[in-house]
Amino acid sequence: MRSRAPCANLGAVGCGWSAVMSTFSRHLNGMPPSGTDSQSPYQRLSQRMLDISGDRGVLKDVIREGTGELVTPDASVLVKYSGYLEHMDKPFDSNCFRKTLRLMKLGEDITLWGMELGLLSMRKGELARFLFTPTYAYGTLGCPPLIPPNTTVLFEIELLDFLDSAESDKFCALSAEQQDEFPLQKVLKVAATEREFGNYLFRQNRFYDARVRYKRALVLLHRRSAPSEEQHLVETAKLLVLLNLSFTYLKLERPTTALRYGEQALVIDQKNAKALFRCGQACLLMTEYQKARDFLVRAQKEQPFNHDINNELKKLASYYRDYTDKEKEMCHRMFAPCANVSAVGEN
Repeated sequence: MRSRAPCANLGAVGCGWSAVMSTFSRHLNGMPPSGTDSQSPYQRLSQRMLDISGDRGVLKDVIREGTGELVTPDASVLVKYSGYLEHMDKPFDSNCFRKTLRLMKLGEDITLWGMELGLLSMRKGELARFLFTPTYAYGTLGCPPLIPPNTTVLFEIELLDFLDSAESDKFCALSAEQQDEFPLQKVLKVAATEREFGNYLFRQNRFYDARVRYKRALVLLHRRSAPSEEQHLVETAKLLVLLNLSFTYLKLERPTTALRYGEQALVIDQKNAKALFRCGQACLLMTEYQKARDFLVRAQKEQPFNHDINNELKKLASYYRDYTDKEKEMCHRMFAPCANVSAVGEN
């Protein structure tokens, strides 16, 4: 049995338990229970909750259904959560108000046994409410001063997303020959997982780490040959990774590499507006204005009303005007002395 969570890490969404607690205002205001109100709020709530631990130690009430597969045991999850004590309408722990959420790995970052069991019962997008008895929460000692001994706690959890990197990490550790023994769908799934991890890291502004994940995905896809009838699946997956890499290198201020990946994407889809746009951005950073214009005009042709493309063309026009003005000024300075010398000679 897993040990209770350390006090330094109380939680592991939604912030709606206060609305539920308002229905128990009699208890919150210190008024004595009467008649059918003799049960506590948690006791009343538990009667309509599902037992997912088998001993009623972890009870669940689904607020909003999710979609897709259940969370896998080795997954890293992206969640919002709030933890409540009975008779309190404010959470003792919550990440609802954090600007940036982080991935948490089951078995490592999730310290509440009840929360881990609860997450394993959830699907992406699901919002659920859980009751954890002390055995599945903070144990007989509690976590002073916030959590009293032998306390049942309520957590409201929203599963925003989850990624299973264990399968991907094991696959990438195999040799190329061993990987070739797996079906194409396996390779595509692993590559997609790597790309999703890269996307998460990118959103965290961890561009170097994102680049590593994207490159792992690209190596897998480059190395895998597929029958002609399935090659389009590989090319589609490659295109997405190449676009990600191009954007990542723009963020890393390496436009030459960004252009290279953008042009590789155009080999797959020569009319891809996003690839044309990335190439145009890269050329603009490299002050190759004519090439930048060619790419951006082609992108605009594919998506005439794209706000970003049109703004980039305006930026290019502004940069080019500044460039030509500086060129004229430099030429004037270069040839002005020659004109003065000619005038003196004539005199």
